[in-house]
Amino acid sequence: MLVLTRSINEAIMIGDDVEITIVDVKGDKVRVGIRAPSSVPVHRKEVYLAIKQANVEAALSLPESLDEVNKLLERKKDPGRKEA
Repeated sequence: MLVLTRSINEAIMIGDDVEITIVDVKGDKVRVGIRAPSSVPVHRKEVYLAIKQANVEAALSLPESLDEVNKLLERKKDPGRKEA
């Protein structure tokens, strides 16, 4: 891990496109501003981990669940269709 010391209004560059600026320091809280291209997702770590977990759960979903979704989609395409 690289550890840097920065003061308010000083920045750190990650590559050519991501800039992290120290906006404010109050007690043990540091506010940072992040400027990055819209193609680069930026999340707090706990949000990132929640998204990652949700993706894992979705990838592990049972095929039966997908069959149910397909049935619902078919019904939506043809509302007059009767279930067998």
